Amino acid sequence: MTSTSLATSVCELDGVIASAGFSSGHRFVVGHWDQSPLGPMDDVMWARPDGERVLIVDRPVTGAFITSVYRFDRVEVLPLSVRTDVDTLVVTAGELRLALRAGRRWRIPFRRLRSRTSLRSIERLVARILLDVRTFGTSPTGVREWYRASEYRPVVAAEAALGGHDLGSLTRFPQPTHFGFSEPPRRPAIVRIRPRLEDPSGRLGDVLREVGSPGDTTE
Repeated sequence: MTSTSLATSVCELDGVIASAGFSSGHRFVVGHWDQSPLGPMDDVMWARPDGERVLIVDRPVTGAFITSVYRFDRVEVLPLSVRTDVDTLVVTAGELRLALRAGRRWRIPFRRLRSRTSLRSIERLVARILLDVRTFGTSPTGVREWYRASEYRPVVAAEAALGGHDLGSLTRFPQPTHFGFSEPPRRPAIVRIRPRLEDPSGRLGDVLREVGSPGDTTE
């Protein structure tokens, strides 16, 4: 998909990113979005032990949106359910079953103040020290991203199975996933977050225009 527009596509999401690794070498990053340019949206980014990167979505348009930002070796469109309550997040996607239980809630202060772009460098330093993650950078497709977290919870227990086969015990991420410019926290976590995406290439805007999402553009 190409674009002849010189406008920068800008959009924001609001929701939860959950991440967990297992002793079998399977690693998962789950997006559960209350708000996005496509409406409520779920996705599963799956790094297999052999290094293959798989994206699971329930709609082709969701796959098009996410792959305009990140790189994957394979995209699977499957019935996908992500359910949350006070302490748990449960994913069902084809033969994959994933259940995470969250621990103590840590609120990250100054949410409104941290909406100012002038504070990106400070936020980047704090995130690197506390969680060993990057909050601002450029994706493999050239999209500029800014992740603004408002709440962090460690994952204290988890189960994962594929086709009824247990994927092992919960563990820290033993190796990179290579989905985007940043890796998830090494310790499994559930984080409430507001990503801001800026795409100077216009590819992201092409996807949004195709589905009739208004989005924003900046010349």
